[in-house]
Amino acid sequence: MLTRRILITAVTVLATLSVPVTSYAEDGPKGDGGVECGLYDCEVEVDVPGQGGGQAGGSGTDGTGGNGSSDGRDATDTSVCVYKLADPQPPAGSLDWEGHEPGDGAVYEQTCGWEGVGGDTITRMVWLAEPPAQETVDPAVLAQRAVDSMTLLGPDIASPRAAGKYTVGVPTWMWVNQSATTFGPNTASASAGGITVTATAKVSKIVWSMGDGASVTCNGPGTPYTSSEGMAQSPDCGHLYAKTSAGARNSKFPVTATSTWTINWQGGGQAGQLTEVRQTNVQVAVGEVQVVE
Repeated sequence: MLTRRILITAVTVLATLSVPVTSYAEDGPKGDGGVECGLYDCEVEVDVPGQGGGQAGGSGTDGTGGNGSSDGRDATDTSVCVYKLADPQPPAGSLDWEGHEPGDGAVYEQTCGWEGVGGDTITRMVWLAEPPAQETVDPAVLAQRAVDSMTLLGPDIASPRAAGKYTVGVPTWMWVNQSATTFGPNTASASAGGITVTATAKVSKIVWSMGDGASVTCNGPGTPYTSSEGMAQSPDCGHLYAKTSAGARNSKFPVTATSTWTINWQGGGQAGQLTEVRQTNVQVAVGEVQVVE
């Protein structure tokens, strides 16, 4: 069993309150519940199950705590913390001073945003011997975090269709349906350390592997075919099969559409560009016209 001291703060920042706070004798005895009160706050001793009877999560001299974790986070969780000088500073004797005297360092309000645990934040008062160096946040890292929060999918293929039948020598038109998740634009933001980065993603090209050895690069979604076009070729995204798919597996050509997402981001005084790639596959049957004499 471990004995852990938990801080109950009656007043965190006095400037936010205008009512008096009940105080206790600084050197008063502990109550039956193991409560030791200072002038503005209290410490409570509780028994915490542990292994080997060792102390977990001891306080560090910089006010950030030891290697242990009291909130369920593990060693792989990372955070970005910002600090704000407590104004006014806690009175002498407050537990926020962690045993130090006013003028010996200072007490700060520490706010940490955690990754890997739902993006929640924790705010607490900490004593620091020196003014903290604010943690720098790389805007490019935030940009990637924004992209990761998007749902970027492969092309939503409208043509060629798996249920369709295509013919040797007859132009095949390729095009895709457009949405925020399959073509863009798709916009998301990420924030940390007082910096917000906004990223916008859009498909810049689609490379079609037609299954017969040919590859077609289309710089847009393609043009939908209409019957009025007759035997015309697509103006921007098409292919002409020169052989049937009879010799292919399942008698169909494996067609792959690979989209390149280009992401432009800006924030934190910087700007940049990222790239993501997504794929969609479809099986296409290609036959030939039978001439009956």
